[in-house]
Amino acid sequence: MTVQGNVLGFPILSLIAYLPLMGAVLLLFVGRERIQVIRNLAFVSSLASFAVSLLVPLYFDRSTAAVQFVERASWIPTIGVTYFFGLDGISLWLVMLTTFLSPLAVLCSYEAIKHRAKEYYIFLLILETGMLGVFVSLDFFLFYVFWEVMLVPMYFLIGVWGSDRRLYSAIKFFLYTLFGSVVMLLGILAVYFYAGTQTGRHTFDVLELMRVAYPHTPVINALGVSLSFQDLVWLAFGLSFAIKVPMFPFHTWLPDAHTDAPTAGSVILAGVLLKMGTYGFLRFNLPMFPEASRHFVPLVFVLSIIAIIYGAMVCMVQPDMKRLIAYSSVSHMGFVMLGMFAFNAQGVQGSLLQMINHGLSTGGLFLIVGLIYDRRHTRLISELGGLSRQMPIYATLFAIIMFSSMGLPGLNGFIGEFLILIGVFQVRWWWGAFAVTGIILGAAYMLWLYQRTMFGEITNDKNKSLPDLDARELATLLPIIAFCFWIGLYPAPFLKAMEVSVANVIQTVERGAAGKAVGAKQAAAAGPTRGVPGDQASGQSGDQATGPTQGVPGNPAIGRSGALRGYPLIGQPGNSEPLVAQLPKRRVPRFSGAEAGR
Repeated sequence: MTVQGNVLGFPILSLIAYLPLMGAVLLLFVGRERIQVIRNLAFVSSLASFAVSLLVPLYFDRSTAAVQFVERASWIPTIGVTYFFGLDGISLWLVMLTTFLSPLAVLCSYEAIKHRAKEYYIFLLILETGMLGVFVSLDFFLFYVFWEVMLVPMYFLIGVWGSDRRLYSAIKFFLYTLFGSVVMLLGILAVYFYAGTQTGRHTFDVLELMRVAYPHTPVINALGVSLSFQDLVWLAFGLSFAIKVPMFPFHTWLPDAHTDAPTAGSVILAGVLLKMGTYGFLRFNLPMFPEASRHFVPLVFVLSIIAIIYGAMVCMVQPDMKRLIAYSSVSHMGFVMLGMFAFNAQGVQGSLLQMINHGLSTGGLFLIVGLIYDRRHTRLISELGGLSRQMPIYATLFAIIMFSSMGLPGLNGFIGEFLILIGVFQVRWWWGAFAVTGIILGAAYMLWLYQRTMFGEITNDKNKSLPDLDARELATLLPIIAFCFWIGLYPAPFLKAMEVSVANVIQTVERGAAGKAVGAKQAAAAGPTRGVPGDQASGQSGDQATGPTQGVPGNPAIGRSGALRGYPLIGQPGNSEPLVAQLPKRRVPRFSGAEAGR
């Protein structure tokens, strides 16, 4: 990964990240009794960040995987810490998603939050700054600071403005995330010190650390499982990110946090915070530890498929609308992880696009639940029914967002899931077959939810006088619906911006240590690289003398990255051949039986 510079000539990423923080500081000087001023100032601060962020996709160079809009300055030189902001095709749309959803989260809180409104909006704006900092930080020290900054305001949003079991849910969220953060810190320090010994210079610069090849020869052998230094560090990072996704079985904090958080907290939690986990895997685990990433493919696939099916089945029995949508996130994020670890263009692009799709559709669903909760002060499905008669506009918008979440063709969810399934079927068709059952179950629980709440007779007198949506409430939902249709009908601009960056990640994983600039020989000194598990002949991932394994990288029918030959999704400008197909051919050494057993 290289650095291109900043074409705008001013620190736009810092401006985007810190505008909400500036708004939070201004709120400190506003009297708490001036609630309308507090609301409007918070909304304007968040909206200003979104307005400035619109310059980023306009000036973003889609022909390169280089980091763009770079801001770099020495911060703590004695330990190698720099203030380093930048983004590429992987982080571009996540930054835009954050700046897009945050003003909507502020707007949806206007009538819902009346208690300690000043403190509420201050925490919401600080949270936005923390999330944006995570996506644009390219120094591990800076990244970790923003990762922890994000944790504190969300804890207070749930604990102070949440519902019945808010303290339990807030503490559970905090402890889960904090545990993962501490383990990730150990991984960061391990990488920091190892890379320092290889380069002679200690630094937290992510791009510098990505140039180092980390050892992938076994250092621990316990209970028949061999783990290398690279495996151990991968697990340290992976545990933190798996908790945040959340992957099964680290998901138990999510339903409680979603259920008890205020509406804006649930929107931000589902729309952005969960994406920090998947972003972490794609940004750090895959390119920094390619051999370990290939080593853990079966584990990730199994856990992802369990999450897809388990999350969907649990949704079927939920009596609470909000809890049902929370468990649907477990299922949807399983798809994201599944596509990412397919290690081909379609799978990884679908995974990245599905992060955006999930943020829009599930964020919209939490807004839908929040709107009915503001009117009825209940989320129980049994207390609702026949609402389409009383609230036709609400029912119509609910239906559109529901179909988006289900993956109906013409809406955004279909594009992401379709690409993921193409990528997964190329690797192992039965993994794709298991994943498809999650789509079927997803349609079942969403349609059943809609039927029980929107159709039928109004049997509860409290539902007979509910007002339909007003202008402010429409303003929170219509922008989300507009993007759902845009991505569903014309996803090309979104896919084009991530093509080359995704190709770069796939290329890095395929080359492994051999593609690293520093320490490649030392990393592989004690033996050959382990490939993607699944090759019965030798455990390799490259072409075999006995023929390639169907569906893994190296199959000539598919291409070296698993991408369909000639598939136009991932070409360099002016070159119709897939970028990953241009990689130099390499022969992976054959394992002996003992080595393959490891």
